[in-house]
Amino acid sequence: MKREPQIDDLLAGPRGRRLLLEYAMAVEEQKAQWQLSRAVRVATRAFESAGTMIWIGDGPPAEPETMSPAEAAHVLAQVTLAEPSQAHARSALARSIDMARYWQEPDGEDQLAATPEMRDALQRVAVHLAPAFSSWWWPMLREAQWAVQWDDEGIAAPRAISAEELRQHRARMIEGEQQAQRDGPVDPAANMSGDWWSMPAWLAPSTAGETFDGSPAALWFVEDGLGWERGFAHRATIAPDARVFEIDGPQAWADLCRRFPLVVTASRRHDWYRTTGRVGEWVIPDWASVAQHYDAVHLQTGAYLAVAGTAIEVGDGRASVIAGWNPDETYWLTSAVQFDEPPQTWVSPDGQNEEWGLE
Repeated sequence: MKREPQIDDLLAGPRGRRLLLEYAMAVEEQKAQWQLSRAVRVATRAFESAGTMIWIGDGPPAEPETMSPAEAAHVLAQVTLAEPSQAHARSALARSIDMARYWQEPDGEDQLAATPEMRDALQRVAVHLAPAFSSWWWPMLREAQWAVQWDDEGIAAPRAISAEELRQHRARMIEGEQQAQRDGPVDPAANMSGDWWSMPAWLAPSTAGETFDGSPAALWFVEDGLGWERGFAHRATIAPDARVFEIDGPQAWADLCRRFPLVVTASRRHDWYRTTGRVGEWVIPDWASVAQHYDAVHLQTGAYLAVAGTAIEVGDGRASVIAGWNPDETYWLTSAVQFDEPPQTWVSPDGQNEEWGLE
């Protein structure tokens, strides 16, 4: 059943707040105004590490004046929000996703958006957007699912992952955790990095729905993308009896971790400490075990915006992070999905995911 739009979800997590901020800047910039963009860049300076270059408008980098979060929030409050724009929302969501990072501290704009002053100002944007984008809180739409392969992966359709491959993936995860326990520093603040993702094995195919113009969402919404200029979209056919677990918020993810826990403390503690500030034991779902009960797991866009990149308390001193997922992404753990051949070919002229069109 569809949920009502949740304004609080858009303010709760770093990706939702960044979406709101990017949307407000896009609305202003369409009018050839850059007061908010400039204010954000100036105010961000206080949160960036020493020596970071901040670009202010046209021309070379300059030494900017200071601006407090309260002053930036005042500028944000002056932006006129017209009729909600699907195009602006898609661009803002793509930008927010592109800025996600789970292996280091949040960037300056994410930190700025998390301040109380900016969160208060962003609430107006959340109230403006949430009713117009109720689909962000929908379960997976079975009739409109696409898998996208990139130009460096070839055009063959994805294949289903086997139970044996999931078990092998779990064995590698356990081996990596044991090695990190032996060799890795215990101090979470140590200068150490490693595995940081929490989605299923790389071989597991994933799908997502469509955007407002019918283009596959997976073309636009990619964490840690590599600037691909060509994508091959395969339409998915889903078995009528496919069992899909819906991640509609933090409790659903926590429930998955409690039911099927895989301890990853030693292998994740350094990266996830930097991105969340939490010290403690970490777990992720054991996907080989999940596959015995569900064919797929779908992350609703609203849930992604609310909790991706945050520490989700699981219980008994354990927590987890949704990391490496894209919004509206469904990972398939069995053969309950098939893919059409041949694919549609989509191209992006600049490799920046700002425009996609059929070839």
